[in-house]
Formats: sequence, structure tokens, C-alpha cells
Amino acid sequence: MMNLLQLSRRYLSILALIVIGSAVLTACKSVTSSDTVDYKSAGAVRGPNLTYPPDLITAQADRRYIVQDGAATMSEYNAAVKKSSQMRSNVMTGIPGMRIARDGERRWLVVEKPAPELYPQVKDFWQENGFLLVIDSPSTGIMETDWAENRAKIAQDWIRSTIGGALDTIYDTGERDKYKTRLEVSKPGETEIYITQRGAIEKCTTDTTGACLSTIWTPRPNDPELEAVFLARLMERLGMSQEQAKAMVAAPLGPKTPKAKFVQEGANQAHIELSAGFDRSWRDVGLALDRSNFTVEDRNRSSGVYYVRYVNPKDLGDTKGFFSNLFSSKDDSGMKAKKYQVLVKSTGENSANVYVQNADGKPENTPAGYQLLTLLTEQLTK
Repeated sequence: MMNLLQLSRRYLSILALIVIGSAVLTACKSVTSSDTVDYKSAGAVRGPNLTYPPDLITAQADRRYIVQDGAATMSEYNAAVKKSSQMRSNVMTGIPGMRIARDGERRWLVVEKPAPELYPQVKDFWQENGFLLVIDSPSTGIMETDWAENRAKIAQDWIRSTIGGALDTIYDTGERDKYKTRLEVSKPGETEIYITQRGAIEKCTTDTTGACLSTIWTPRPNDPELEAVFLARLMERLGMSQEQAKAMVAAPLGPKTPKAKFVQEGANQAHIELSAGFDRSWRDVGLALDRSNFTVEDRNRSSGVYYVRYVNPKDLGDTKGFFSNLFSSKDDSGMKAKKYQVLVKSTGENSANVYVQNADGKPENTPAGYQLLTLLTEQLTK
């Protein structure tokens, strides 16, 4: 009788382990299939705000049954429930006039709201998605994240899910991403939000036998789909439903048309001709700067000038390339950066020219100016 009881318990234990293992596998599958991005920065990242933002733009859970503000009486609780219902109604409404704009293969978000009100919400959005900001400039409407790893690309097997915390340092995709966000005031009360991605990948340097000697970080092509994912997430963060946001972002893009031409005038004299009016040219140049190794310090749309800093990889004295120092603790790129002005000048209703000038606004007729125009042309024709 005792042996039979022990045997029954043993089988029950085995059955329980099987059930738990199945649950773990199911949970892993459901988590990994629902998210394509799950970024993790090297430093500490602030989690989501514990208080509602001013415009009540998130709704993570049903809060009807949470006693708020320390309410201790039934009347206070009922008032809190009523207030919560009103908040949920506002959340479902979201921000009116929010839409995705397109130009060829480019997407950006247009929101009928002033940029100063949107900026802190966009900043919170990046921090809540696992990023640290290395550039945070409300005055220019520009922010840039640090390099981070997309952990969603790592296989989520049940062993790693069980002891994943101990193995996080072992698992690595060998890829890093960073994002720039620019808020542009198109007209009073309306803001355009641009998100651009840059990527890096870790590659082996091999000897004659093919053995890996060391690894270096090198740039990888821009990924418009990652930009689209974060545009959709930002729309959700601003109050739109997930279904609506994904549908807007997934709509077909327009045809790609070449509209940038590099024009050489002399040994080091050149400019770029754009077959578009000033508004479109200004936007395209801004995106090209965001996707290149430029840092936009300021801009003056009325004058058509972007004030930028640029780090030439050769100036860093690194024979392996600029990206090999991306994640080094030593960062002397700020000392090596040079200041320039990128001028967008209208030449007609459907044409504009782009010039590179030095910090004083004079033509940069040097090999450096020629190189910067070449880099911009490459981005403008992608």
C-alpha cells in the first residue's frame, strides 16, 4: 500500500513537471511571437512612468478596481472609479489628427499638436522601450538613443527562459541599433515626427586560414521596417489603437524616384541638385543627415541652414574604422568633430540645391566639403 502511494506521488510529480514545462514553452512562444523588438541598453533604463502623462496617452491595464490617491472611504472610491472611467474614455480618443505621411519609401508621423507638448512624451516613449538618450535637445526637437541590442532576435528556448538571467551575458545577437528622432514644426499647431535607424554588426577579422582573430563593429544598411515598427508603437503611445497604427504604417509606399544629382564644378567644388521644391528638399536633407554620421546642433528653416557637426573616421586615427570604437569607454569623437553648415537653397518651384559651408557660412571648397556632399548624395539617392 505504501509503495503504491509513493508510486502514485512519483507519477504525479512527473506529470506536474510536464505540465509546467509545457506552460513555459507556451508562454515563451506567445511572448516571442508578439514582439519583434525588445531592446536592452548597456546602462540603467528608466521604466514606464508610474503616473499618467498629461494627455493620458497610455492604457496598459484596467484600473477601474484600483483605489487611487489613497482613497479610504466608499465615496472617495466611487469618485476615483468615475475619474478612472473618464480617463479611459480620453485614452481611447487619443490625439486627434494623427496620421502617417509618405514620400516614396519614406514615412513620418504628423500630429496636430505643438512640438513642445509632444517632445516629453516622445522622450518617455524611447526610455520605456529600453533606450538611453545620448542627445536630448528640446530646443531643437532632436533626440538620439544610445546603441542597444534587440533581444527579441535571441531564440527563447525553455532552458534560457528558466535561467535566462544568468545567461544574458552569454547570448548576444552581434547587432546594435540606435535611433534619431526629429520633431519638425510644419505649421502652427502641427508637428512632423521623423524616426531614423542606424545599425552596426559585429564581424570577424580572419587570418589566411579563415580563423577568427578578432571582431570589429561595422555599419549595416538602414532598416526601414524597424523605423516603421517604432512609428507604429509611437502612435499607440499617443493614443491610437494597435490595429489602427499597424494598418496606417503597413499601407503601400509610393514608387522610388531618383531626385538627387551630384554636380561637380571644380577640383573640390560641388553641390547637389534636387528635383523637388524647398519643403520636400528640406525634409529629405534632414533625413539624410539623420541617417549619416552628422549631429544636427541647430537648424533655421527660414534660412535653409542646418548647423551640423561631423566626425571624419580618419581623424580618429583608427585603422579599423569608426565603428570599431562605438562601444569603447574612450570617446574622443567630440574633440575630433568639425562644424559645418548645410545650406538648402530653392532654385525654383520644383528644384533646390544643397551646399556645404564652413562654420562661418563660407563655401567649403575643400576635400572635406566634397566628401560630405558625396555622403549626402548617397543617402538622398537611397
